[in-house]
Amino acid sequence: MKSKAISIPWTQNNIHSKPLQALWFLALATALLMLQTVAAHARSAPESFADLAEKISPSVVNITTSTTVAAPTGRLPGPIVPEGSPFEDFFKDFMDRGGNRNGNRPRKSQALGSGFVISEDGYIVTNNHVIADADEIKIEFFSGKTLVAKLIGRDPKVDIALLKVESDEPLAFVSFGDSDIMRVGDWVMAMGNPLGQGFSVSAGIISARNRELSGVYDDYLQTDAAINRGNSGGPLFNMDGQVIGVNTAILSPNGGSIGIGFSMASNVVTRVVGQLKEFGETRRGWLGVRIQNVTEDVAEAMGLKDATGALVTDVPEGPAAEAGIKSGDVITSFDGVDITDTRALVRQVGNAEIGKEVRVIVLRDGKTQTLQVVLGRRETAEGTSTSETEKPGVAPTKKAVLGLTLSALTDELRKQLDLPDSAQGLVVKDVDETTEAFEKGLRAGDVITEAGQQKIASIKDLETRIEDAKEAGRKSLLLLVRRSGEPRFVALSLE
Repeated sequence: MKSKAISIPWTQNNIHSKPLQALWFLALATALLMLQTVAAHARSAPESFADLAEKISPSVVNITTSTTVAAPTGRLPGPIVPEGSPFEDFFKDFMDRGGNRNGNRPRKSQALGSGFVISEDGYIVTNNHVIADADEIKIEFFSGKTLVAKLIGRDPKVDIALLKVESDEPLAFVSFGDSDIMRVGDWVMAMGNPLGQGFSVSAGIISARNRELSGVYDDYLQTDAAINRGNSGGPLFNMDGQVIGVNTAILSPNGGSIGIGFSMASNVVTRVVGQLKEFGETRRGWLGVRIQNVTEDVAEAMGLKDATGALVTDVPEGPAAEAGIKSGDVITSFDGVDITDTRALVRQVGNAEIGKEVRVIVLRDGKTQTLQVVLGRRETAEGTSTSETEKPGVAPTKKAVLGLTLSALTDELRKQLDLPDSAQGLVVKDVDETTEAFEKGLRAGDVITEAGQQKIASIKDLETRIEDAKEAGRKSLLLLVRRSGEPRFVALSLE
């Protein structure tokens, strides 16, 4: 008895020609093969990552940095031995052997990280925080070979640095892929030097896109591939062996991977690397406005149809002012790209060419106006170019900010707080007990060393970080606070 479910029409006297039967079989086989191929692509889970790991391993490197840390002046606490005692020489030798506690010599501090080679002539990409303040940078290759690297340039805003090594033979390297086409759920693989254990591979998926942490130009891919300390600066690969992210940070209550890692998207990194390679520093466009997001209540108050665009709150001297942009304008388009919020505008301006004349469309008094703006350079406008140094005595040394009375570190304060001569940051002199800062545990004597994941050495630095965060539409600023040498992050509201 034949089942109707599997009966084939041409067997029932519909087709009698053998050539037609053969053609039908060929078409059926082709269709089945195509269905199998589609199904395989839909699964997209590789049977093994071994081939990919073997392919990209020679291009991934371990990075070791050495930094000279000046010892604190004066004698640190130790055993008190009466002068002339028979034990005087013994304790002197003991203290010297135990780490030079009397502070006569500087000491070396080492840090570990990861990186990857992007050209056969030795250019290497890593995180800025991996090599910051390093006196010496050593690169260890998968083969075991070690070379000394020099710093070409760095960008603290996206935490990227470019290094260069000299090799007698061409180096294995990897190429950047397009991070914009990566989708949530796509497979990725990370490689680096977690916890100083050497070359290690982990795999996972893209968990989310377009994540922000605390930087103005943040565009992170979130992944559940295991990333730990030491993975910083290492590559995140797609399944074609292309770098689609640079592993930078993790979210963790205990310092270890819990499956929430962040990689700076390659389409951000490639622009930065290109500028560092050509100029040794970044050169971002500058519009010269302070902005905020258009919220629903603001849109209603201004009579706007949609809560979209970037609302101009202030126009200091600069390109925007010269072009006629005014406070209260809502920027809806920049250089032909629709602007949905402040973050979109900051990115478009930063990626634009310095000196380029761009078309900016604004809403003013309910009407659309088009203005032509010649962009400046952000680093020059803010005085943050890595080739520039802050002149002493220009910025205030004591000021109240975010409920904190702050003072720049001086030699006297370093001595009082038992800090090394190389210590940088702001000292908390007093805390307003009615503020969020007091509620979150900040106290007099704390030292703030970073704001927005960037080092600060003056009140001007902190104010710049605050302006950066506000310009990006953020409501809080992440501070790295040290107390008795122990660091912790504290987020303070900017509102």
